[in-house]
Amino acid sequence: MNQKKLGVLIHGAGWVSTQHIKAFQTNPNTEVVAISSRRWESCKERAEEAGLENILLTTNFSEALKRDDVDIVSVCTPQQLHPENTIAAAEAGKHIVIEKPIANSLAEMKSMRDAVGKAKVKTIVSFVLRWNPLFQTIKRMEADDVLGDIYFVEADYQSNIASWWSGYEAARKRDTGISAFLVGGCHAVDAIRWFAEKEEYKAATPVEVFAYSGGWRKGADVEYNYYTNTWSEGMPPLEYDGLEVALVKFDNGVLGKVSVNFDSIMPYTFPIEIFGNKGSVKDNRVWSHKYPGQSDWVNIPTILPDSSDVTHHPFQGQMDHFVECILEDKESHCNLEDAIITHEIAFAALQCYETGKPVKLPLI
Repeated sequence: MNQKKLGVLIHGAGWVSTQHIKAFQTNPNTEVVAISSRRWESCKERAEEAGLENILLTTNFSEALKRDDVDIVSVCTPQQLHPENTIAAAEAGKHIVIEKPIANSLAEMKSMRDAVGKAKVKTIVSFVLRWNPLFQTIKRMEADDVLGDIYFVEADYQSNIASWWSGYEAARKRDTGISAFLVGGCHAVDAIRWFAEKEEYKAATPVEVFAYSGGWRKGADVEYNYYTNTWSEGMPPLEYDGLEVALVKFDNGVLGKVSVNFDSIMPYTFPIEIFGNKGSVKDNRVWSHKYPGQSDWVNIPTILPDSSDVTHHPFQGQMDHFVECILEDKESHCNLEDAIITHEIAFAALQCYETGKPVKLPLI
């Protein structure tokens, strides 16, 4: 392919940006031309790690957006900044990668959608597990009728996030993190949407949500680090409930259950269960009518979503897909419009805590 490579601006030079940079460096149709962040030293560190030379390193995002060689903006800033960053990139006519969660309010999501629609730029949101090999295998099995008609799905995001994570200080606060479902649990919310729909590249649409919240960490100054299996006291607490559990009804009749548990004392896990009228899935184990005489679970030897480390996440697949969408002028199944539907489940849960009643969707 002789066409000019698409230039990428990485905005935000934290932990996750390392994987955005790596993925765009590996894709043959893109090159990282600029890194912007509030600290120039962070930009320099990311560039040196990746062996990037002669690129723009800046603390001025607005000026970076004016560059003609920038075609794609990767928004890797803290979640409370995603709306303004996305809107600015859209108004500059750039295609946009948006880290999750995309926004902290329904109003912000609507403004983002309006800006992207007006600019007619391509977007993708980093629900990166859609490119996890187990997720891809299960979706293909669903499309191939291995499970028959799906009637119930469940996914759980179990990760005791704490100060070992560089983004914890903003994420733990109610005004910037909002809720456990938004900060990390939205991955599990997106998973039940993904598995509730048999079509391979489509997610189901929710129509009703009921939820509870609880747990023990809200306001507690004790902290557990599952990487080192150690405890600390006098630490900054979570300002919202660390446990949320939601029941979701989809428009195709499928029921879903999803939880996020920041209070769990154990390593990170992401259990999955899917039930159809011809088979079932429990993580990477399958029981199906496709296997006559089956006497034990069929184990799929693949990569599971069993790590919170961003280096474990399949960003390469996500970015390759997005570049393909730009080059072929097509929309991603994981674009901003679709991601809003996932986020609405998290916001519906918050409404349910206030009213104690089921919440109808859509909210916007």
